[in-house]
Amino acid sequence: MSVVIKVENISKQYRLGDVGTGALAHDVNKWWHKVRGKENPYLKIGETNDRASKGESDYVWALKDINFEVKQGEVLGIIGRNGAGKSTLLKILSKTTTPTTGSIKIKGRIASLLEVGTGFHPELSGRDNIFLNGAILGMTKREIKSKFDEIVDFAGVERYIDTPVKRYSSGMYVRLAFGVAAHLEPEILIVDEVLAVGDVEFQKKALGKMKDVSEKDGRTVLFVSHNMAAIKNLCSSTIFMEQGKILLFDKTEQVISEYLNNEFKENKLINAEKVTHQDFVFEGAKLLFEGKEINNGTELTFSFHFNFLSNKKYSTVIYFYRNDELAFCAMDSHKPLFKDELIEGNKILSFLVPKYFLNPGKYSIHFALVDFNGNAQQYFYKENILLFDLQDDNFRRGGRYNLGWNGAVSPILKSSMIISNSNDW
Repeated sequence: MSVVIKVENISKQYRLGDVGTGALAHDVNKWWHKVRGKENPYLKIGETNDRASKGESDYVWALKDINFEVKQGEVLGIIGRNGAGKSTLLKILSKTTTPTTGSIKIKGRIASLLEVGTGFHPELSGRDNIFLNGAILGMTKREIKSKFDEIVDFAGVERYIDTPVKRYSSGMYVRLAFGVAAHLEPEILIVDEVLAVGDVEFQKKALGKMKDVSEKDGRTVLFVSHNMAAIKNLCSSTIFMEQGKILLFDKTEQVISEYLNNEFKENKLINAEKVTHQDFVFEGAKLLFEGKEINNGTELTFSFHFNFLSNKKYSTVIYFYRNDELAFCAMDSHKPLFKDELIEGNKILSFLVPKYFLNPGKYSIHFALVDFNGNAQQYFYKENILLFDLQDDNFRRGGRYNLGWNGAVSPILKSSMIISNSNDW
């Protein structure tokens, strides 16, 4: 198959805290070097984009020396931690920003879904935005009309199709935006992590659609996600990025294995990555326990700190994943948070896991804040929010009858054995 995307030596540099260089002297200096055919003088002083360290320079490399090719009909996954450069790479491929150095060759039309509401005008209705997006993609009015009913049906927003999209929820936004991007037949479809905003039913539909456009229509898909199960199911090859560089580009299973090994090099028992939403601020998460070592004989408390800005009713779910990305357990609040009081303000949400429930192994926690009214709307979803390696305390609970447990959980249940006479059979 022919190569449709060829990326050669792409690098992207930013100056922190400012638009452009942020200084007239720097702008003039860059221009003067450029007109004389000389290298940008600030390219040499940039630092690696490590968001966890302060650094000495105002200039950072969001991307550094990126090279890869994508063939027609291929589904390429891109994974890595937040700040690894994934979204910057997609923005360059989508031509919403330009690289500092390097070149890109692309064959065909590109449709991008990089963030909620990409390419939508908030004052226009859903109907108008479908035609606007189609025109941007180079489709004729006749082509858009032929796909219109299919897009609306896929997005499930028929009732609101003539309503201005500024009144849509984030989930409805993503449904319609993905429907437009996937159905208006671009040769290349680029999808960032926005699918996590939608409900579970829509995520399944979207993943199925991406698979169809690749296998049946021969279109190319670039897919960024923290959902390793989706990457594994959808992508034949994957890029693992770290600090703006490609650490590994290989078959998906090998890349995911390397990524997980890299993630679990040390426990991530505290997550201080703040997330701001219009109705709340997520302040962070912690795994609390007594003693110096986490083992299967330790009682674990998972705590999530929110500052709620309104009195909406939420429910919460935490999902337990093994390091092989097998989801094996979930804990749901099963009720609205703070039913008998106002939810607004700073709150700590805690889940308790008893000792000897989990077997020794490496685990990741995914956390969701959802609408309590049962419409499956996710307001907040964070994958790999906490990571921990559970050691074995070498206490054999079953004596000589227990030589070890397989699987992720091994809860002790109270005996319910009843002895009765055989004539009761």
